[in-house]
Amino acid sequence: MDVLAHGEVIDHTSDVLAFHPHWDVYALIALLAVGYYVGVPRLAARHAPQGEPSITRHQKLLFGAGLIAWLVVSTWPFHDIAEKSLFTFHMIEHMTLAWVVPPLLIMGSPWWLTRILIKPIMGPLRFLTRPLIALVIFNAVLAAIHIPRVVELMVTNDPFHFVAHFLLMATAFLLWWPVLGPVPEMPKLSSMAAIGYLFANGLVPTIPASFLTFASDTVYPVYEGFPRLWGLDVITDQTIAGLVMKIGGGLLLWGVMITIYFRWWRDEQRFSPSRPERITAPG
Repeated sequence: MDVLAHGEVIDHTSDVLAFHPHWDVYALIALLAVGYYVGVPRLAARHAPQGEPSITRHQKLLFGAGLIAWLVVSTWPFHDIAEKSLFTFHMIEHMTLAWVVPPLLIMGSPWWLTRILIKPIMGPLRFLTRPLIALVIFNAVLAAIHIPRVVELMVTNDPFHFVAHFLLMATAFLLWWPVLGPVPEMPKLSSMAAIGYLFANGLVPTIPASFLTFASDTVYPVYEGFPRLWGLDVITDQTIAGLVMKIGGGLLLWGVMITIYFRWWRDEQRFSPSRPERITAPG
């Protein structure tokens, strides 16, 4: 809010919530949706292996969920609030682009389609998706985009913001590939290795998250000049953002790790040679 000389108060929060179309995002999501739901079935006739579904309903739902999540956090009103008012929304946007969208898109893509898409870069991708390499690259980008000066550039410079989000998502795909990659030529980690890998990755973001949560001073001064929606002051806003990064990101990773563990346990029980067989009584 601004106060004029004669005491009148101007509330700029309505400017934050005013509708603002993001045509670039709409176009990108529409292009991906049409390419996937219209183009992939046509490609399947020539490239999909015989004897198995070219694309399953489950994959379609996962890919669609990834596109919807991407659309929600990257357009009005979510992105506008993140860029013009509350850092908490900016953090949720980053967490969604890193922890939610890439795994959904990977799991929603048939392996034969993924193989076609990555074939020209499979050599470099093999190196970049080595677990340690992917972990270091992703966390370096994640840490860099939360440096105060970088955050200021993101919310004041649209091209820079686009590049930052592109790097975040690109490195997030590298991060998730050792766990979810569907291409046979690039085998995934074993279940126990994947759990250890995700656990290690969950440790790094706790550093900036803790810094945000317990900071008593403003970490991102650029947000001090923005309208404060819903009465959230800057310190409370950045505290919530830190909790989102620490608890929200942690819960998501732990959810994935628990899912991997129970799937491993189920397969062990199903295929274990020591599992006792039911004996049918004679007669």
